[in-house]
Amino acid sequence: MAQQDRAIRTRQTLLSAAAKVFEERGYQSATISEILTTAGVTKGALYFHFPSKEHLAEGVLQEQGQQLPIPDRASKIQQLVDTVMVYAYRLQTDPMVQAGVRLTLDQQAHGLDRTAPFTQWGEIIQTLLDKAQSQGELLPHVVPAETAEVLVGSFAGVQAMSQALRDHQDLLFRASALLRHVLPSVVLSSVLTSVDLSESRGAKVFTELQALEAEQAPPTSAG
Repeated sequence: MAQQDRAIRTRQTLLSAAAKVFEERGYQSATISEILTTAGVTKGALYFHFPSKEHLAEGVLQEQGQQLPIPDRASKIQQLVDTVMVYAYRLQTDPMVQAGVRLTLDQQAHGLDRTAPFTQWGEIIQTLLDKAQSQGELLPHVVPAETAEVLVGSFAGVQAMSQALRDHQDLLFRASALLRHVLPSVVLSSVLTSVDLSESRGAKVFTELQALEAEQAPPTSAG
């Protein structure tokens, strides 16, 4: 068990180091030797977990998508908003998420499959829109798959703009503004009046998720 725990810690150390280097350098300029130096582990330990730089980058992309799902909300539009705003909050505060987004949008990352985050986000948003449609929250003309693509693409652009102009400092404001502009053309106005679209929503729901995670964590043994 101790060996397994050590392996898990080593893998996490490598991913954190890779995230830092990818975020600073981009995929093309990042080197295995720099990641090793940052992680403080041996080359053998790295290759045990990740056979190549590409595998490390894929690990970062997978890791940045790991999070507790937003609890079910009566309004699926509120659940969609919470999903977007929590991700925006994490992108401001979590180096793994920042590195994952940098990799996803890095057009110089030749040889790296960058489609998974877009596909994953499209599926998450479309599922919520499908549920919203089934319970009568959307306007009649809305095609959930199309709206999901617009939202995912627009958010990618908003966060890239925020990163370039303000180092993500205004991302929550920009994400809130995006939703306030797009959702009225998609959602019934009677539904939107009770949806919290404020820029503080991300931090509020993130705190809720942390409390849920603490409740679900297994108790630690006294010994």
